[in-house]
Amino acid sequence: MALNQPFIYAPPQQPLSIIYEDDDLIIIDKPAGLLSVPGRLPEHQDSAYLRLLEKYPHAKITHRLDMATSGILMFAKHRDAEVAISKMFQARTVTKRYVALIQGQLNEQGSIDVPLITDWENRPRQIVHFELGKSAKTLFQVLQYHEEHDMTRVLLTPITGRSHQLRVHMQYIGHPIMGDKLYHPEPGGFYLRRMALHASYLAFQQPLSKDLIEINMAIPF
Repeated sequence: MALNQPFIYAPPQQPLSIIYEDDDLIIIDKPAGLLSVPGRLPEHQDSAYLRLLEKYPHAKITHRLDMATSGILMFAKHRDAEVAISKMFQARTVTKRYVALIQGQLNEQGSIDVPLITDWENRPRQIVHFELGKSAKTLFQVLQYHEEHDMTRVLLTPITGRSHQLRVHMQYIGHPIMGDKLYHPEPGGFYLRRMALHASYLAFQQPLSKDLIEINMAIPF
């Protein structure tokens, strides 16, 4: 998306798909194009969180996905769960994995460890900044190279949880995510009308029940 191009919010209208629920938390499959939480403007209020509140009026936010990213998104059902899950994310005891299609051919596996900071003049964009940025690390593993489209399917594991981390890290190494309107130089060249980034895996020990939870989601691209 060009920085001077007006943004028109037109989220998908299908009902939320709940993929896991217990006494303390709810996990949904967020569609691409839907905000995780309400935006500042009145026309940007429709979001996964407000939709969930209609059925679960005490639900709390625990983490977020970018609007253009699809996949696993978790909410707490009550305040105690919110606090416990927040501590779990802070302690980095949650394993999150994403699948993406990126431009070009990438080596088999590796890591990206470069710090990120908000590009304040061009928000919500983030940029690499070695002096002022916050530490950010992503592991990547190649799943398949699609020669006919010159793009690679990769598994991405964020070690940290910075805003737009996976998107900026892929751009930084010269392999932006296909369809990414902020970080791909030609997002319209992708054959899908969405960004090819999906939160596909989440694993953790439920902090209140102590159950081991592991969620795998099918990839929609």
